[in-house]
Amino acid sequence: MRLLNAYIFRTTVVSILVVLLVITALDILAKLIDELGNLTPAYTFAEALIYVVLAIPSSFYQYMPFAGLVGGLVGLGSLASTSELVVMRAAGVSLLRLTWAVLKPVLWFIAAMLVFAEYVIPVSDQYAESRRSALLQGGNTALSAKGGVWNREGTLFMHFNSVQANGKLLGVTRYQYDDKQRLTLASFAETALYTADGWREENVVETRFLDAQSSSDKEALITTATYPSRPWQTELSPNLLTILVQDTDNLAITKLYDYAQYLEKQNLDNGKYLLAYWGKVLQPLVIISLVLVAISFIFGPLREVTMGYRIFTGVVVGIVFQLTQKLLGPASLLYGISPLFAVLLPILFCFGVGLFLLARTR
Repeated sequence: MRLLNAYIFRTTVVSILVVLLVITALDILAKLIDELGNLTPAYTFAEALIYVVLAIPSSFYQYMPFAGLVGGLVGLGSLASTSELVVMRAAGVSLLRLTWAVLKPVLWFIAAMLVFAEYVIPVSDQYAESRRSALLQGGNTALSAKGGVWNREGTLFMHFNSVQANGKLLGVTRYQYDDKQRLTLASFAETALYTADGWREENVVETRFLDAQSSSDKEALITTATYPSRPWQTELSPNLLTILVQDTDNLAITKLYDYAQYLEKQNLDNGKYLLAYWGKVLQPLVIISLVLVAISFIFGPLREVTMGYRIFTGVVVGIVFQLTQKLLGPASLLYGISPLFAVLLPILFCFGVGLFLLARTR
């Protein structure tokens, strides 16, 4: 049985790896083509290539469930095509033991993906985004960034041209409003550095808008002041700012939870981050459920079809699953449904289909 387990392990691992590498290569090529439209004298093709290469860990993580499904169909399908599965069953190997033999290598992939999600992807993505934004977006003019990052803290609205990984901000623009939604203060700092004493802005220009005291004069009084350097009090930290600049899909699980709590304290909507949090927490179950569907297909309706048909079926099922996730997620935020339920529903459906087909096979 040990030799049999090793054989199934090797077949499953090779199949999943091949599918994962092919899908990732296509995704990286598509991203590189997209970046060609952003090339500038500073952001060269070499820099775009570095940015795309740094996104490889994120692509691995994103397409792992799809690779588990299609790879499982390919690996087990090759064993079914050569009648090896029939021989294993005839030798007395139960369906449960075969299922466990296939799931064991998948657990190794899940462990690797969890390490990637928590420690590798957030670092590589933050470095890639800060490097790209520093080359593409100016930092010496208010709102000079092509995109930049916005954040709200109560009645204060902030825009950062670029967020660097070392706790440095370029181009910090802030707008303060009163309770009647009137602009009372606007300031711009060329840079902001995070030190042991907190944030410190450099080269600041501040403009205040004050209501005239005279009832006959309703125009706003404007005063302007400059500061070479001054402290800046805010609840934002470098860790929270790295969350703002990154895609929610590339954030660590702990950071997603912390930022969701921060938004809740600010009385802001945190549904988007809770949805991403539960998506990452339940990602192992997504992979297992799709692999279970692949196993049930091979022992059931796809046992005697061609390899091309199996791959086609896996692609269709994977696309339907991803579309369902992408539709349920925003729908749950729109209609006030728990993000946990939106993430869990497709997983439970796949588990149900897989277990039902396996039960019929037995």
